[in-house]
Amino acid sequence: MRLTRRTLTAAAAGMALAITMAGPVTAQSDPENTLIIELKDGEVVIDLRPDLAPSHVEQIKTLARQGAYDNVAFHRVIDGFMAQTGDVQFGDMDDGFAPRRAGTGGSDLPDLPAEFSDEPFVRGTVGMARAQSPDSANSQFFIMFDEGRFLDGQYTVVGNVVSGMEHVDNIKRGAQARNGAVDDPDRMIDVTVAADR
Repeated sequence: MRLTRRTLTAAAAGMALAITMAGPVTAQSDPENTLIIELKDGEVVIDLRPDLAPSHVEQIKTLARQGAYDNVAFHRVIDGFMAQTGDVQFGDMDDGFAPRRAGTGGSDLPDLPAEFSDEPFVRGTVGMARAQSPDSANSQFFIMFDEGRFLDGQYTVVGNVVSGMEHVDNIKRGAQARNGAVDDPDRMIDVTVAADR
């Protein structure tokens, strides 16, 4: 078969239709590596990627199973970029919330060595937040609103949103002049591993 622009376009359209009809390839296929975050508008389902970042995924699951992520604020949310959460030390809005310190804390678990990969940062990618040191990720993570390829290979990818991205889109944004810091932020109401439900 001769490849022309028309046949390539038709083939691409057919592949796109097949992918759309099939739905998320890995969603719910491994409940042990599926994270469910309840937000004010509904559930967000994240396909965790232990194939890319086994240590980071294990730490996230441990914290979720401890209930550490429940009621933790989205303390830094930048429109067109990402929503950051997971500061279990200063971000728990029911226990010890410290708005001015949210984003500077972690958990009682150790910081993790970087597990950078070639996985791109696109809409729905979940990455680990860190300080200046590549090996400083602990509990905080962020969900991309849009593509951010300048992060590729600089931050650890831990998963991808496979459903509920419309709820992520509704997270309250922060002030651009304050680097996305949010007054009266939204929170993760409940965070669970699907295998535990």
